[in-house]
Amino acid sequence: MAHTKRPQVAVYPGTFDPITNGHIDIIGRALRLFEHVVVAVAPNPTKAPLFDANERLNMIFHATKQFKNLSVETFEGLLVHEMKRRGAIAIVRGIRAVSDFEYEFQMALMNRKLDNNVETVFLMPSEEYTYLSSSLIKEVASYGGEIADLVPEIVSEKIAQKLALKKSQGKT
Repeated sequence: MAHTKRPQVAVYPGTFDPITNGHIDIIGRALRLFEHVVVAVAPNPTKAPLFDANERLNMIFHATKQFKNLSVETFEGLLVHEMKRRGAIAIVRGIRAVSDFEYEFQMALMNRKLDNNVETVFLMPSEEYTYLSSSLIKEVASYGGEIADLVPEIVSEKIAQKLALKKSQGKT
């Protein structure tokens, strides 16, 4: 009986509120290591997202259309369950600085405790993106700072629209 080789799938989870050029960089790096990468968008309402899950999905689809072997979907629940459902072999996480490591290390160990077959791969973005975070992007944009070279064009447009709408509604 011939064995068919399953593609090596990795899951890159996050809230991506919004996706940044740093996230795009990590996606590109992950695709050099794995045959298929799933960008798994978590709703995570505890983070008070600027964009709802569908808006984030739409931005990610547009921002990553240059990549092959990539899918973008939402998920809820435990990541290890999502991994098993997809037959994924690894979780991809970006590490920008030492400050990210402690939290990411805890999460990796918890995921391994929940499912000993789950591996986490830490990737570092290009140096130019090491300080970037979605929170920082939103903060800079909210004060009128320029973010166009830090996020995909669609994200810059959507943030401007969202902030203009909030301002017109008196929610700034």
